[in-house]
Amino acid sequence: MKNNDWKSRLNIVYSTNPDFQYEESGEEAVGTKSPGTQPLRIKLDKRHRNGKMVTLITGFVGSEEDLKSLEKLLKTKCGAGGSSKDGEILIQGDFRQKVFEILQKEGYVKAKWN
Repeated sequence: MKNNDWKSRLNIVYSTNPDFQYEESGEEAVGTKSPGTQPLRIKLDKRHRNGKMVTLITGFVGSEEDLKSLEKLLKTKCGAGGSSKDGEILIQGDFRQKVFEILQKEGYVKAKWN
């Protein structure tokens, strides 16, 4: 039985070739780099936040699950709220030194902060 899912063929109108096969272009899974090779940067950010300070960790390369687990670890250790998306982790408050120490303990030796 053929897979007849029309949503995967939205860009194909019609083909007269009897041997035509629909190619499904799936997104490739992004492999998470090991902690020692992650080029993380830690900085304090106040832009567009009504003067409130947040610690911003950028440069994470990997899957969303790994990003969320690192975010949860940092939020728990700092005792603060935060969020993560698009390779960035946001921790509410000025926790640059504490985040730097936590990342070093976890093996992120390339972490830099300013």
